[in-house]
Amino acid sequence: MHSGNQTSVSHFILVGLHHPPQLGVPLFLAFLVIYALTVSGNGLIILTVLVDTRLHRPMYWFLCHLSFLDMTISSAIVPKMLAGFLLDSRIISFGGCVIQLFSFHFLGCTECFLYTLMAYDRFLAICKPLHYAAIMTRNVCNFLVFGTWLGGTLHSLFQTSFIFRLPFCGPNRVDYFFCDIPAMLRLACADTTINELVTFVDIGFLVLTCFMLILTSYGYIVAAILRIQSVDGRRNAFSTCAAHLTVVIVYYVPCTFIYLRPGSQGPLDGVVAVFYTVIAPLLNPIIYTLRNKEMKAALWRLGGRKDVQPH
Repeated sequence: MHSGNQTSVSHFILVGLHHPPQLGVPLFLAFLVIYALTVSGNGLIILTVLVDTRLHRPMYWFLCHLSFLDMTISSAIVPKMLAGFLLDSRIISFGGCVIQLFSFHFLGCTECFLYTLMAYDRFLAICKPLHYAAIMTRNVCNFLVFGTWLGGTLHSLFQTSFIFRLPFCGPNRVDYFFCDIPAMLRLACADTTINELVTFVDIGFLVLTCFMLILTSYGYIVAAILRIQSVDGRRNAFSTCAAHLTVVIVYYVPCTFIYLRPGSQGPLDGVVAVFYTVIAPLLNPIIYTLRNKEMKAALWRLGGRKDVQPH
């Protein structure tokens, strides 16, 4: 056993999802279809927003970034999972594991900040409509988006370096389908109490702060919507915000389940992790297109149909 920051482990073996051998090919096909739909659906949203000038507004600029994050989060996890189903290729190098953990937490944290920014954007649009255009200028939007990416980078650098400063001297079987913090801590050849505490406090503070800011924004939004006299106006405002609230819930509930239960790691964690790494990135474009009339109308226009207008 080595001491300090040295490690005798050159690679890890991703155990993956536990399943009977005969389900390998069906699971491969199912996850391949989900991944293809995720990439194409989110890519279609990005294309639609870029092409349709009616959607060149902050709300849809942020949605573009969300779609890009969903595509990349899925791409950081699913291809290796697919290789495990079909080719039984479960080995990942030590460096590859570091990159995967960093990428996942970088993208996930950036998405957390982005959800908060999107809630703030809706707060300004509904509660301060006369000042919205003056506040949310293009430069301000770019600055805020840059802040979410910078915050995600710093958070992930801290978490990744804090995990992989530990010695890993075997075993090297990761009882998970990707390199994530709880699974890697169980393989460290050192006391991980401090790491578990720091991870809990760091992610807990981040999630709780962002979630409370989102709830505060929507508290003001709901109060403003209820003061709208027009029934159609209230319906349109609620419809615009419902999509964002739905994806926030889809994001935060699994995240809280995985990371804010110290010392826990059971079979259900893998199922929950599949939901927020594989299923949620697919659901987001569906939710936004079904709940947003402007996006549906823009998709029709992109397909060559000119007769559909948002109401």
